[in-house]
Amino acid sequence: MFKKLTLSAAALCVAATPMLAAEATATTDLNFREGPGPEFAVVGVIPGLEQAEVEGCMEEGAWCKISYNGETGWAHRSYLSGSATEATKVTTTRTVTYTREGGNEGAGAAAGAVAGGAVLGTIIGGPAAIAAGVVLGANAGGNAVPAPETRTVTYVTENPVDPIYLDGEVVLGAGIPEDVTIYPVPESEYSYLNVNGQDVLVREDRTIVYIYR
Repeated sequence: MFKKLTLSAAALCVAATPMLAAEATATTDLNFREGPGPEFAVVGVIPGLEQAEVEGCMEEGAWCKISYNGETGWAHRSYLSGSATEATKVTTTRTVTYTREGGNEGAGAAAGAVAGGAVLGTIIGGPAAIAAGVVLGANAGGNAVPAPETRTVTYVTENPVDPIYLDGEVVLGAGIPEDVTIYPVPESEYSYLNVNGQDVLVREDRTIVYIYR
């Protein structure tokens, strides 16, 4: 049995024609996923300031269907800009349809968990949050930190924690809500957690500064 979700579209600064996808710029290194939600596996990453083709966006949601480097998936609209110089909100006139077989089975156990109420909150802002007049240059990777020490990488990988799911996308500079548990890394200035299926390091202010890809 198929569960069909019809996603009606909303607006890009240059409207897409029925035969031509619109282009949008990733305002930071941006995951794109198998489906429109944080529970779906990551297909790939659009590097910051690179362009992807947008087939359509959800009208009452935050996800757009995109193509990048020969791969297709779903990316979070908050980090897609309709301009190469300003973070202007991405919209498109196209309508896209998503079909999942067998309810949540098509997305695996993680999707079932999220559908069962495991979304705990919303990722806070981030360097590429859509706002009029925001110039992208400093946003793409501007909050990155040097690669963590080997002992930090080893500790995080050898001490996995259960994933938590938040509305939004895992990007550098985004914040973790105060009511979400983070785990200190011994002898390190960082803590860590698994957000939407990816391990991340956060500073004391709960800002994401490193993403394990």
